[in-house]
Amino acid sequence: MAIWIRNPLAILEEEARGGLLLMGDRIAELVPAGAEPTCLEPNEALEVFDASQHVVLPGLINTHHHFYQTLTRACPPALDKELFPWLKALYPIWAGLTPERMQLGSRLAMAELLLSGCTTTADHHYLFPKGMEEAIDIQVSEASQLGLRVLLTRGSMSLGEEDGGLPPQSTVQRDETILFDSERLISRYHEPGEGAMVQIALAPCSPFSVTTELMRQTARLARRHGVRLHTHLAETEDENEFCLKTFGMRPLDYLEHVGWMADDVWLAHGIHFNDEEIARLGKARVGITHCPSSNMVLASGICRNLELEAAGAIVGLGVDGSASNDGSNLIQEVRQALMIQRLRYGSGRVSHKDAFRWATAGSADCLGRRDLGRLEVGCQADLAMFKLDELRFSGNGDPLAALPLCGADRADRVMVQGRWRVIDGCIPGLDLEELLHSHQQAADELQAPFL
Repeated sequence: MAIWIRNPLAILEEEARGGLLLMGDRIAELVPAGAEPTCLEPNEALEVFDASQHVVLPGLINTHHHFYQTLTRACPPALDKELFPWLKALYPIWAGLTPERMQLGSRLAMAELLLSGCTTTADHHYLFPKGMEEAIDIQVSEASQLGLRVLLTRGSMSLGEEDGGLPPQSTVQRDETILFDSERLISRYHEPGEGAMVQIALAPCSPFSVTTELMRQTARLARRHGVRLHTHLAETEDENEFCLKTFGMRPLDYLEHVGWMADDVWLAHGIHFNDEEIARLGKARVGITHCPSSNMVLASGICRNLELEAAGAIVGLGVDGSASNDGSNLIQEVRQALMIQRLRYGSGRVSHKDAFRWATAGSADCLGRRDLGRLEVGCQADLAMFKLDELRFSGNGDPLAALPLCGADRADRVMVQGRWRVIDGCIPGLDLEELLHSHQQAADELQAPFL
């Protein structure tokens, strides 16, 4: 059955003021203001959804997260620290992950994302203590049950404390183990092409947590299978100093040294690049995930979004882990991106539409998905729809601008692949009360030995 999302209150596409015609899992027509769909077959069944109270966006896309970190929000040992000491405080706690804790952490993170208007999310999981060898498999299962589109990155750490790294030895793996499991996950789960619901990418955690050879081998493996590459880079000045001391070069030079400077790569954070490095990133069409909340919490700095885009690099948006955000709410991250980028560039150079672009088309391009993040004919029927019926929105004159400026935090309707996944602000079939209880209990048990 075709669905007409009719006459939205506002929509992030001027040519669709009369709404969208959806057929199956795709957008079939943009309906102009005052018009009706024209590409229906005679007598074809049509469901009409009155969107006159809704602001309609392409489904929001989260390009960097760590689902498991929902279990260590506002964690006392990690409060008021910058990145390296923050990691040192949390790694021993995260070493206690179990399959059940991973399941609950992932389910809660994805539910929170869905409710915030997110229809596609990447996750960067790089911790594999004993018993957690199938962490990514757990994420695939949870995403399938919720109906969320995912790009799950097989992260890795191979340098523990004994090798000069930050994490405990119990959380790292041997290079050959990492590469073998990476190939297993690609073979088992990766769906190539348009409309894919589950994709796999390869993602060594950072230059200071894996061997140089693993960086090179991971790139070769990814390109042999046609999957993307992801890592943290240039998040802090400490990282710059580490790379200069360890490799004799800055992080971006190291990235190029190991064969990663290409358009199949997207990087988390990307804060501390100089002008020459930004030009090189743009020339290579590398993607950068802007993580405003995390960068503020850890005092890491502000990503240079406008210079990166002007140079030709791609800029997307990410909530980052829920231990450094400390949330998984993507529409709130749109607001944070708008505010912090205005702080850098001025209010006249950054608009709400820039922030929406980073969370939609920019994020889609980071993930190599031209079929997502756009309200265009042929793109996937992934939508985020918000009502403005709360006190915070009363008095607004521009419904689109009101979402970030007035602080939207919850979608009313969310569609993924042409199917409603959030209805009236709820996820059908999800016992939210039970999830909250079980998740908090798991978090308490994980943190208890360190409090």
